[in-house]
Amino acid sequence: MARRIPAMLALALFAGLAWQTAAMAQAGRSKVDIDTRLQQAMADPKLADELYKVGRKVSAVCANCHGDGGNSTKPSVPNLAGQNPAYLLEQVRQFADGRRRYEFMEGMIRAMNSDEKIGMVLFYAAQPVTPKPVADAALQAKGQEIFGKNCFRCHGDMGRGNDQIARIAGQQTDYLRSTLKRYRDGPNTRANSIMTPNTKLLTDADIESLVAYVSSMQ
Repeated sequence: MARRIPAMLALALFAGLAWQTAAMAQAGRSKVDIDTRLQQAMADPKLADELYKVGRKVSAVCANCHGDGGNSTKPSVPNLAGQNPAYLLEQVRQFADGRRRYEFMEGMIRAMNSDEKIGMVLFYAAQPVTPKPVADAALQAKGQEIFGKNCFRCHGDMGRGNDQIARIAGQQTDYLRSTLKRYRDGPNTRANSIMTPNTKLLTDADIESLVAYVSSMQ
C-alpha cells in the first residue's frame, strides 16, 4: 500500500495541473468565444431566434430595473432597448471582469452563461426605444446645436452609435446628465479618453440642453 501512495499523488498532481491548464486556456478563449458566438448568431437566423428566446426569459429579471423591453421607468437607470448588440455585449463583459463596477450588476452577469448573455443582448437590441417628449423646444434646439458640433462625430447624426460606441438616442434623462458630468468633472470608473476632452468645456446649462435633445431623439 505504501508503494502506491507516490503514484497516486503523482496522478492527483497531474490531474490538478491538467485542470488548471484547461481552465487557463478557457479563460484566455472566453473573449473570443463570446464574440464568435454573437457573430454566429448574427449570421444564423435560427440560432439567433433560439438565443433571442433565451434572452427574453432572462430579461424578466432585468425588467425590475431596466423596464419591460429595456425601456427603463427610472430616469437614473439606462434604457437597454435598441442598443447595439456588440457594444452591449462589451458592457456585459466589463461588468463581469470588474472594469465597470456595480455590485448588483456584477453578480447578476457573472451568474449568466454565455448563451444567456448573448440572448439578452439580442433581445434588447431588437426592442424599440421610447424617446422622451419635448418639454422645452428652445432647450432642445440648443442641445441639437451642441450635438451637431461635437457628439455626432462618434455617436452619428441619429445618435445611434455603432459596435464600439453607445446608442444614446432616447436615453434616460438623469442617466445622461450624471454620465456627462462624471466624464466632465474628473476621475471615475468609466474614464474615456474621447469623452473626457469633449465634455470638459460643457457648462451645466449645456448639459441640460444636450439631455433635452438626446433624450428626445428617435
